[in-house]
Amino acid sequence: MSAARRHLVFDADDTLWENNVFFERAIDDFVAWMNHPTLEPAAIRQTLHDIERANSVAHGYGTLVFLRSLHECFERLAERGADDTDRASIEAFAARLRSGDVELIPEVEHTLAALGDRHDLLLLTKGAPEEQQRKIDVSGLAGYFRRTVIVPEKDVEAYRKLVADEGLDPAQTWMIGNSIKSDINPALAAGLGAVFLPNDNTWALEHAELDAPTEGRFLQLQRFPELLLHF
Repeated sequence: MSAARRHLVFDADDTLWENNVFFERAIDDFVAWMNHPTLEPAAIRQTLHDIERANSVAHGYGTLVFLRSLHECFERLAERGADDTDRASIEAFAARLRSGDVELIPEVEHTLAALGDRHDLLLLTKGAPEEQQRKIDVSGLAGYFRRTVIVPEKDVEAYRKLVADEGLDPAQTWMIGNSIKSDINPALAAGLGAVFLPNDNTWALEHAELDAPTEGRFLQLQRFPELLLHF
């Protein structure tokens, strides 16, 4: 790939910093706490995933939506409303996700600094605006990006709007992220290039089959610093 100046658009959660692993730990604790008399842990998780899928469409993303899903899952499986003790326990699982530092993916900051010397960097993330902005601020990475954009959903129209708003040339623009569903397929559909950086802890609802990319417009890398070999 040539050294021409490009627009590199980065996902945030599970691309720049770890995110879903903390939700997974909260789910593990929730499932163990439920201690359902007849359902296996996998069945409880599947019920929660089904509820999360519906709530992500109706209410978006973030810790508050996750908390709503935990409450709904409890009431569905317990077949009763939550009492004050139940609510306190459920809210404690989500409360852990709203505090603490951001855990950067290894070598992210060094790589962004080097890429920023030769390319135009932007950040595109989805979710609850205040929650996402807090993570951006705590990460210390905001200064590497010309602009950070928070959207409710990362679909084809979101990428087209970003291109239009920022005056980007799609042929010179690449989306970089860990989600086939939100980062790769819609970016390719909008005419951008896409770099897939898998994360073992990617949220189950972000999994999807890869759409057939245009030749030369898709890369799959294993580690964040490998971007320096291509851009």
